[in-house]
Amino acid sequence: MICAIAGRELRSLFLSPLAWSILAVVQLIFAYMFLAQIDLFIQVQPRLPMLPGAPGMTEIIAVPLLGNASMVLLLVVPLITMRLISDERRNQTLSLLFAAPISMTSIVVGKYLGVMTFLLLMLLMILMMPLALLLGGTLDFGMLAAASLGLLLLLASFAALGLFMSSLTAQPTIAAVSTFGVLLLLWILDWAGNNAGSGSASGAGQGNDVLAYLSILRHYEALLKGVFNSADLIYYLLFIVMFLVLTVRRLDAERTQH
Repeated sequence: MICAIAGRELRSLFLSPLAWSILAVVQLIFAYMFLAQIDLFIQVQPRLPMLPGAPGMTEIIAVPLLGNASMVLLLVVPLITMRLISDERRNQTLSLLFAAPISMTSIVVGKYLGVMTFLLLMLLMILMMPLALLLGGTLDFGMLAAASLGLLLLLASFAALGLFMSSLTAQPTIAAVSTFGVLLLLWILDWAGNNAGSGSASGAGQGNDVLAYLSILRHYEALLKGVFNSADLIYYLLFIVMFLVLTVRRLDAERTQH
């Protein structure tokens, strides 16, 4: 049943002009960024042999591309997740899901897997660009794998939060703006931690650590550098599970009222 719900959600995404428009625009943006990084690599390549421990194509082209992808997808994912449940409520089809002999967990997980399949396809399209560099050079597959895993976990977290926000309203626009607002807050927490850490006394050290841990992008930055830490993986998994559980509880509470 979960697979059926996921397949239905994925089909509805591909039947939407918005999804195709997002795919096209995102690929154009990433293609421009990719070509810009290649141009930068060509400019600095003559000086690289003279540098000890000089960065390669992975550090100069692939990692910045995936780093910039997080900023672009911060804007894009809320547009994809905003209709997941809010459309059901607005079209008054949510009551049909409530009446079906399906658990709320199956419904939520199915919708989440459907949108994650779409985001995974988007991620694979992005990764095709750095992998094309193998035609003319070599890549650090360890660093590329860590950065790719980080972006996947980041997308999964964005989607979980977007699904929860979509369950709170019947207006997709409100769901999108709310999702973006919360994600932006988590981004600003990272900035606040950096600023506070640069001029703080020892008494503020614990507060800075809390801000750093809560920042959704701080954990991604570590993976971008090729540093795999189980604490970063646990953070994202807890983030995803927390918002999926909150979505299930929200819909369960609404179901009991019908």
